[in-house]
Amino acid sequence: MRMSPVFACLALGLALVFGEGSASYHRQTQAARLTTDFGVKVFQQVAWASKDRNMVFSPYGVASVLAMLQLTTGGETRQQIQAAMQFQIDEKGMAPALRQLYKELMGPWNKDEISTADAIFVQRDLKLVKGFMPHFFRLFRTTVKQVDFSEVDRARFIVNDWVKTHTKGMIGDLLGEGAVNQLTRLMLVNALYFNGQWKTPFPESGTHHRLFHKSDGSTVSVPMMAQTNKFNYTEFSTPDGHYYDILELPYHGDTLSMFIAAPYEKEVPLSALTNILDAQLISQWKGNMTRQLRLLVLPKFSLESEVNLRRPLENLGMTDMFKPNQADFSSLSDEEALYVSQALQKVKIEVNESGTVASSSTAIIVSARMAPEEIIMDRPFLFVVRHNPTGEPGRGGSTAPCPRVSSPQTPVQTGVDAPSCPSP
Repeated sequence: MRMSPVFACLALGLALVFGEGSASYHRQTQAARLTTDFGVKVFQQVAWASKDRNMVFSPYGVASVLAMLQLTTGGETRQQIQAAMQFQIDEKGMAPALRQLYKELMGPWNKDEISTADAIFVQRDLKLVKGFMPHFFRLFRTTVKQVDFSEVDRARFIVNDWVKTHTKGMIGDLLGEGAVNQLTRLMLVNALYFNGQWKTPFPESGTHHRLFHKSDGSTVSVPMMAQTNKFNYTEFSTPDGHYYDILELPYHGDTLSMFIAAPYEKEVPLSALTNILDAQLISQWKGNMTRQLRLLVLPKFSLESEVNLRRPLENLGMTDMFKPNQADFSSLSDEEALYVSQALQKVKIEVNESGTVASSSTAIIVSARMAPEEIIMDRPFLFVVRHNPTGEPGRGGSTAPCPRVSSPQTPVQTGVDAPSCPSP
């Protein structure tokens, strides 16, 4: 069975959102399905843009950050996000359902180590809309963290250190040089860490170099693990008639699994599967599986990816939030015009004989406009110099910006017709 590392990484991300063996599947089906489907939509855009390049992606991370972003936006900007996500974070029951999903992921019944955290960092002196902070806490159960982004290096350290802590040191450089500047006003961040041991580890003695068939037709020698065991297994076909097989590789707690899928024929691109992927299809895979004796040969690999999320999110209809003149963040603050200046995700994963270690961090950075709207007096204009104690105005009118020199007792008046000022 051939497989591509790119899909194994996605499967891990899906398992964290849509663990069918967990209680959240029964109690929070809609929340799990909607967040999964949205994360997969973003993944499909990212995978399409990456072409044949291996990449790893966290659907859960991007769904978490965009859910928080919803609450800060208004008008058409919010409507575009809600349309893409297919839910409103402040509609009745949605936030509690997501919190319950979070509890299921973090519950002590998970023998595999999982941790996920959300954070919102806001410019300390930004005047927030009244009631925003308690409303945000009520929905997400996390407090607004106030930082001073004008202290660029310190602010970047604070955010990176938070991410490093919540990813067990795997991601310590989420924000590189230049990610924070004097115009930064808000950062929404999700961090996720997973350390799962296979229910049946691969014997190290079974790991050997084998040829891996790349999508461009070439081959490369990579270390591949192997084990013969009874696995949950099924076969499906795409709408185009391409058959593929799916195998479930459980972690030792049986709460989480990695679902591995690949087309039968090596010349069929992986996009034949990723283009049709959604939460319902994953559920269908699981529902049709039976125990089968199989020899599983799986690449041993580690991957690290950094993804710019702007184009994938724009392709899903979320365009206004990236436009300084159209973004609406009035639910956060009406003090100044804000827009999303960056949206990014970093993920690291290692799959070996004993299991999987993975971590991701997703961030959306909201900034003030890079420059105020220009008012250029490049045409005849009128001005009035007012004596404030008496309210008496002087006379004004000019075709150029140079005033005529006058005595201190006389209101300044214009009368210069040339762009350069004459000598007194």
